Amino acid sequence: MLLIAALMAIPLIDNMTTHWVTRDLNMRASVISTALSDSIAEAVQANRPQQLDPLFKRTLRDEKLMAIAICGADGEMLHRTEEFPATLDCNEAQTIAEHDARILLKQGTIHVAVRRLESERGGVANMILLHDMGFIERRSQTVRTYLVLIFAALGAVISITALLVAHLSWRNWVSSVKAILQGESLESRRAGAPELAPLQGDVRKMLRQLEDEHRRAHAIGDEWNAVRLRAMLKSDLRDEHLIVVSNREPYIHERHGTQVALVRPASGLVTALEPIMRACSGTWIAHGSGAADREQVDSHDHLLVPPHQPAYTLRRLWLSKADEVGYYSGFSNEGLWPLCHIAHVRPVFRQSDWECYKRVNRAFADAVVAEARSEDPLVLVQDFHLALAPRMIRERLPNATIISFWHIPWPNPESFGICPWREELLHGMLGSTILGFHTRFHCKNFMETVDRFLETRIEQEHSTVSFLGEQTLVESYPISIHWPSDEERAAWPSLAQCRNSLRDRLGVTPDHLVALGLDRFDYTKGIVERMQAVERLLEKHPEFIGRFTLVQVAAPTRGELTEYQTFRNRLEALASQINRRFTRGNYQPIHLIVEHQETEEVTSLYRAADICLVTSIHDGMNLVCKEFIAARDDEHGVLILSQFAGASRELSEALHINPYHVEETADTLLAAINMPRVEQRERMQSLRSIVREHNVYGWAGAMLADAARLRLRSRVQARVQSHRKRAN
Repeated sequence: MLLIAALMAIPLIDNMTTHWVTRDLNMRASVISTALSDSIAEAVQANRPQQLDPLFKRTLRDEKLMAIAICGADGEMLHRTEEFPATLDCNEAQTIAEHDARILLKQGTIHVAVRRLESERGGVANMILLHDMGFIERRSQTVRTYLVLIFAALGAVISITALLVAHLSWRNWVSSVKAILQGESLESRRAGAPELAPLQGDVRKMLRQLEDEHRRAHAIGDEWNAVRLRAMLKSDLRDEHLIVVSNREPYIHERHGTQVALVRPASGLVTALEPIMRACSGTWIAHGSGAADREQVDSHDHLLVPPHQPAYTLRRLWLSKADEVGYYSGFSNEGLWPLCHIAHVRPVFRQSDWECYKRVNRAFADAVVAEARSEDPLVLVQDFHLALAPRMIRERLPNATIISFWHIPWPNPESFGICPWREELLHGMLGSTILGFHTRFHCKNFMETVDRFLETRIEQEHSTVSFLGEQTLVESYPISIHWPSDEERAAWPSLAQCRNSLRDRLGVTPDHLVALGLDRFDYTKGIVERMQAVERLLEKHPEFIGRFTLVQVAAPTRGELTEYQTFRNRLEALASQINRRFTRGNYQPIHLIVEHQETEEVTSLYRAADICLVTSIHDGMNLVCKEFIAARDDEHGVLILSQFAGASRELSEALHINPYHVEETADTLLAAINMPRVEQRERMQSLRSIVREHNVYGWAGAMLADAARLRLRSRVQARVQSHRKRAN
């Protein structure tokens, strides 16, 4: 009987499967046409549809999508991919799509979908998408086979079970299984099958896994890029005007004699945010710190950047010298920076610095209000310099969506408790709609700190903190870099040019081994420990004297602070000491370069080095390691990465070290030097795949997607409350 039922059910299942798949293909066609509409509209209006070929090629990676064509409003075929059948014209495709939506060609059964593409001027073209439906027959055949086997096995099991366990009630079992699938608890039901109780957790877990797999299988355009980020901002956030607020500006105008030079600061924050602003436009509010900055802005302190291809507006904010010293050098860098980094430097807190910090945060908040174009702008507040700004913005713009991102580590509650104004800082940060950190560990530390010092309601399951009637989502968003495009890579010098240039500069042979360290001059970067490891390597393996060099590039920073001056003196003394021990003729084991390097120079150094050393003793993420990976399109080179950098949680194929353990770091250096080329390639391929997939657009996209979800929920709640008031 079960086999007969299975055979009778097969046609019904085939029809249902065809219906579901057809509906799914129509939805996919709508999503694809929406995502590509802007690009296609621009190409059609410019009468250059051929420029769409690379875009169509990437889209056709979908195994079900067979071909794409673009038709004009008059039914003329404007462009089509090679796979598009020559026998199918625009009018015939339109007719098929309006009726059965399927056609039988020599390729098999083809699903035809036609979507109208709109521009600001109206309809511009029709997009035809052909999906191969051959997989339905294969899937149906598999279903039929499994259905017969399952029903046969089920019949045998039922027969045996009926003989051995006659007292089991079939109806009770069915009722209990339905309860599990519907999310009910068997313990809450008066009648149920207690034998199923141990299975309900596993069943629900399996269902969740199936749902996740289904979502992943049907995701379109998994790779994040500038185009996808712009599309998401336009669709999910209604093309909102984006405001970024940070202390550091992306472009600085410095004066050198009578000339004005444009400088890109050495900052991970700028490295991450600048591509986002190019993609999304908007306004970036930052402190104008350059000597010639005032000369380059308009009457509203605005400047279009980048200079060669303007994409967004830079709004410069001016600070007095006293405020700059108290807010930036004092409270931010002598107080919060050492407090949040386990770097064994005592934080310094002064009342005067705190007053400056509050005053400057208020100035940034006022600038946001002035730049906002609506009552509910989308604001990204960046880093520890502006911890008070979210609350100050919230007071003036209560409907704003404020995303705050903390680029440095968050300490444990005991360490943070050192700060005399800990409650005020937490109060300011919880003015955010979303509060982001690099890692879950930092989120956990923050929530424990809030729980220790404020009266809040914390929901660990949803990662939210409720404070003063407002809810803040506390989430981890591992920051990353812009993955270089084919055009950008084509402009790079070759590996051979980079290697020869660096070795000529060092005065060594072409086969000389070079390790690279590239950091700001900061005590958290583990530069001392790095040099000590090189010294230990040469002590243990003198055969590398004359064959191995560490090139340490350190960009000057915060030179006005005594702690940094002392650190720089110590570092230069250590480099001189090691060089005196191991110098042979013109050879020096350590080359310390204390100067700012432009992007092109940094890329050349990454490509020239055999090893990249990232030995931070505490770091929120560290983007140097990701930049090194992105630059190595030869898939060679070895990354040595501190376990105390946030990036170590993502980059598992790097060689991880404890920088405090000098012996271990020296041994890891030796392993990197001796690593076979095959192993280098395997590790680098894996690392490049991770960084390419989890790029800076994905970082921003995750935050903006959460922001869009919360904005939608807020608007729905506002409408519900409005209806209730009218009803009352």
